Amino acid sequence: MVSDNYRNTSQSLLSREHVREDDMPFIDLEKIAPINVAPGCKLKTPFGENLMLSRVEMEDAAEIPLHDHPHEQAGIMISGTLRLTIGDETRTIGPGEMYLIPPNVPHRAIAEGGPVVVLDVFSPIREDYVAKMREAQEQT
Repeated sequence: MVSDNYRNTSQSLLSREHVREDDMPFIDLEKIAPINVAPGCKLKTPFGENLMLSRVEMEDAAEIPLHDHPHEQAGIMISGTLRLTIGDETRTIGPGEMYLIPPNVPHRAIAEGGPVVVLDVFSPIREDYVAKMREAQEQT
């Protein structure tokens, strides 16, 4: 059973175009418009009060350039091969491998050898992604 507090909070953060109230706490990604964050990189980012999920799809050789943000980030590779740099360390990771990126640590990702799918988690939610998601939804 979903608590009223969770449902009310989620309702205020997610417009009905993103997730219908009767779907809570389940999310249908087909109902979420993707946002483009870099060439060949699109994501869908449902979120709650303190946590954001981000399904990232990258085309072969697509790159999310070096950047940092104040959010803690964790992820798990779903499919493909990713060259991931976190701080001064670079590794090539594949399906099932996970990573943690502390706040304000520079990182970048490059898809290698084909398309990549990753599930990232952010806390707190990324307001820049929320704005892009709402903009993308308005265009559909």
